[in-house]
Amino acid sequence: MIVSEKIKSMLESVPYLKEVADTKRVFLSNTSKPNFKEADQRTKFTKQDIRDAEDRLARFAPYIMEAFPETVEAKGLIESKLSSIDEIKDELESYYQTKIDGHLWLKRDDLLPIAGTIKARGAIYEVLKHAEALALEQGMLSSETDDYTKFASQAFKDFFSNYRIVVGTTGNLGISVGVMGAKLGFEVTVHMSVEAKEWKKNLLRSRGVKVVEHETNFTQAVQMGRSQSLQDETSYFIDDEFSEELFLGYTVAGNRLQEQLSQMDIQVDEDHPLFVYLPCGIGGSPGGITFGLKQVYGDNVHCFFAEPTQMPSMLIGLMTKEYDQVSIEDFNIDGSLTNMDGLAVPRTSGFVAKLMHDFFDGGYTVSEKDNFTFLRKLVDIKEIALEPAAVVGVTGPARLFSSVQGQAYIKEKGLENKMKEANHISWATGGSMVPEADRRAFYNAVEQYL
Repeated sequence: MIVSEKIKSMLESVPYLKEVADTKRVFLSNTSKPNFKEADQRTKFTKQDIRDAEDRLARFAPYIMEAFPETVEAKGLIESKLSSIDEIKDELESYYQTKIDGHLWLKRDDLLPIAGTIKARGAIYEVLKHAEALALEQGMLSSETDDYTKFASQAFKDFFSNYRIVVGTTGNLGISVGVMGAKLGFEVTVHMSVEAKEWKKNLLRSRGVKVVEHETNFTQAVQMGRSQSLQDETSYFIDDEFSEELFLGYTVAGNRLQEQLSQMDIQVDEDHPLFVYLPCGIGGSPGGITFGLKQVYGDNVHCFFAEPTQMPSMLIGLMTKEYDQVSIEDFNIDGSLTNMDGLAVPRTSGFVAKLMHDFFDGGYTVSEKDNFTFLRKLVDIKEIALEPAAVVGVTGPARLFSSVQGQAYIKEKGLENKMKEANHISWATGGSMVPEADRRAFYNAVEQYL
């Protein structure tokens, strides 16, 4: 592919962009980010928006408990635990030849009820909000104070069977939308790209979801899904690229993590910084979680987005300030070489990327070898089996301490003498629903890079 003059100019003028385009491992800080107070004044989203999302999920909790008994113990809350992974620290330090200060944690979104993926919060939230709007509009619900267990009734399922939900995905968003949408009674169609794993397609079909496969990438699969949905007035399209509802569904993770950390007596303040490393594909889930965390902890939480070296779409969009107007393909990056299918998105969300320019603290890229190395180590040391896309955050603390940019970030923020009191949370995406044969394949995949 011929590189345009515009792209050539970017490669020459944007610091570190050539390294990213050459698929080298990088760790970069967001030098244009203002402090939280200023950033918060630039966005239309507020804490009230997050409260509205939390209230809606609370209204649906009785229904969720009835429809998904596995959520009864958590009272209908779709949330995951924190697991200590301090045992991985020695391996990270040895591999990256560095010293890591602070405690390491894994946010277990691979164990989220209903869908077992980071996408569950946002996707399930948007499906429920759409269902609520239809039910109120058509008189199936009298008000928001009505009994929401009605949603589990046959009458409601028959009602929703007249409506369709359509989504385009690499896999995990489709699982979350498909499982909840089908449970409510919607006819759900999931458009999936070639990068999506076969087991995810099979899982969806087993839940009564229609899967449409496209011999193309994620962006084009989304476009095809959007186009199909627009032709049907009974159809609702969940748009991974532009949905504000998805974004707001993810934001509830901020307050929930605060409560979780408080229960564990883990402080987060100026002297006890919190670092969070989030897997990034299109950007909705890491963006929403970051926004929610910033609303809680402000400048005391430091959020970094992790991407495959072969699929750095968010980094490229932010570095060039072209957002969704530029793709990895413009830089001749072969995205088919990544096995992290959940992050296989060649073009970022313009909506999320523009917002994140004021909120996220930086990003880094992870090679296939590094990722599969620590996928195996998590199994060997902690007996935690994640899918490849879920592992990219695990190397974040080592990348922070081992890179020039990471050390510069710590110094710039005045954290040199506070890192021993830091907590590092690597946010997992999925893994609990992966079939055993695929788990074995993931475990052995590192051997092809040795």
